[in-house]
Amino acid sequence: MNFSRAAARARARVRLSVRGRRGLGARIAPAKAAVVESSTRGPATPMSHAEVRKIFFGLMLAAFLAALNQTIIATALPTIGRYFGDFENLSWIVTAYLLTSTAVAPLYGKLSDIWGRRAMILAAIGLFVAGSAMAAAAPDMTWLILGRGLQGIGGGGILPLCQSVIADVVAPRERGRYQAYMGVVWVTSGVAGPVFGGMLAEHFHWSLIFWVNVPLGLGAAVLTNIYLKNIPRHDRRHKLDVLGAALMMGSAIPLLLALTWGGTRLPWLSPPILLLIAASFVLSLLFGWRLNRAAEPFLPLTVLNNPVMRMGTASASLSMGVQIGLTIVVPMYFEVAFHLSATESGIALIPIALTTPGSLLSGQAMMYWKHYKRAPMFGLACALVALVCLIWRPDMRLAYVIVLLSVVGTAVGLVYPVTTVSIQNAVPHHQVGIAMGALNFFRSLAAAFIVAVLGAILLAGLGVAPERGGHAISVISSVSAAGSGVALVFRWVFLAAFAFLAVSLLCLVLMEERPLRSGVVPADPPVAPPPGR
Repeated sequence: MNFSRAAARARARVRLSVRGRRGLGARIAPAKAAVVESSTRGPATPMSHAEVRKIFFGLMLAAFLAALNQTIIATALPTIGRYFGDFENLSWIVTAYLLTSTAVAPLYGKLSDIWGRRAMILAAIGLFVAGSAMAAAAPDMTWLILGRGLQGIGGGGILPLCQSVIADVVAPRERGRYQAYMGVVWVTSGVAGPVFGGMLAEHFHWSLIFWVNVPLGLGAAVLTNIYLKNIPRHDRRHKLDVLGAALMMGSAIPLLLALTWGGTRLPWLSPPILLLIAASFVLSLLFGWRLNRAAEPFLPLTVLNNPVMRMGTASASLSMGVQIGLTIVVPMYFEVAFHLSATESGIALIPIALTTPGSLLSGQAMMYWKHYKRAPMFGLACALVALVCLIWRPDMRLAYVIVLLSVVGTAVGLVYPVTTVSIQNAVPHHQVGIAMGALNFFRSLAAAFIVAVLGAILLAGLGVAPERGGHAISVISSVSAAGSGVALVFRWVFLAAFAFLAVSLLCLVLMEERPLRSGVVPADPPVAPPPGR
């Protein structure tokens, strides 16, 4: 009897224990879910302005490192060609960086959504510094080109990662101001890079152009490692679609090669150019097929289908492409139409490269205006009027030309902060990285396309084409005696720029103007109660 009562008491204790564990598990499960959910929310309180400023200082140095590298090499190319006795492959120094940096931009964005911003920025800076050292110590042109390619693999991730970090620590309503500051970095490097590069190549040694990146890169890495430790993490479980990434990058490379070589090294209708375009088209179709088949595609359909993402990316890409294209062809316009020297042309070019005023105005508009699109829309309208004047009278006085081009540069500066912040505000926060990577990817493709179009128009107008045995390097000498009438050739260049900017304005008008959030991340949706409650 005693044994039976003891056994009954033991069974009762077991049942109570099981019930207790079940109850505890029911209480723990929501707690675990809350912990996981909180990891995507970031800190409970927003970061102070002093904390954001420290983080932003490190980002500005990293962005300056990448931006300076894109312009500092331009004026040193002739010196490098003479040093190695190789002018035939000189263009590959620029092309190698363009190909790799464009192709990897979306990959960095996706990986930062998986592994975190700080780790990927450090990896990007490390690869960039390694490529710089490799290029500086190159014994021949082949190793220099390989070093530039490695530089591009690192440098291509710096800008989208910096933009993603800004989205992690600054609310969309205030984000335009910081995006404008980042624009100042790019303008400063754009103006100072060619001057600094020419000085180093002329008075010292061309390799210093690459060696200078090593201490700058190490400084950026130290600041990044220190200041980015406290940025909020917004981790989500992601799966990297390797095949989709390979197809997206693979489709970009032949297209960029075709746009870079077409009309300069090879005729546009030559078999190699047509084969490159066909290869890009086929790989793009395969990438589209992969997007519909992958469980988690490399470029999520939610990002692609977002109307703000589509219209904002198109507007930013076209406007920035026009600014880059004019920056490349306008110096020739100054030299052949107004007979300026190379140095004078560079000084006269500063107004169109100086997008800083527009960026600062746009950032302020986003902070205080409800309808923040009005500033860039008005700016693009003014830019179109300025281009109409240049189309009408491309041979007007130089002072008037510079003023009109400064209007175009300021208008482009107004567009980029608004479109970037609008995209960040519209996509889910855990997809900001891939959205910024895609934005920079399509912007680079658009810039290469617009540069190719403007260059083809210019070379055709000046009568220099590869199928007739001409070379772009002989343009200035072949038209130097043409007089002021050669300015009329640039009328068609300005007309093409007008068309691209008009489409950019249309896309901006069609982009939905959503209210900017005052917090870093959207409010979390209500958590559903556990089953059975």
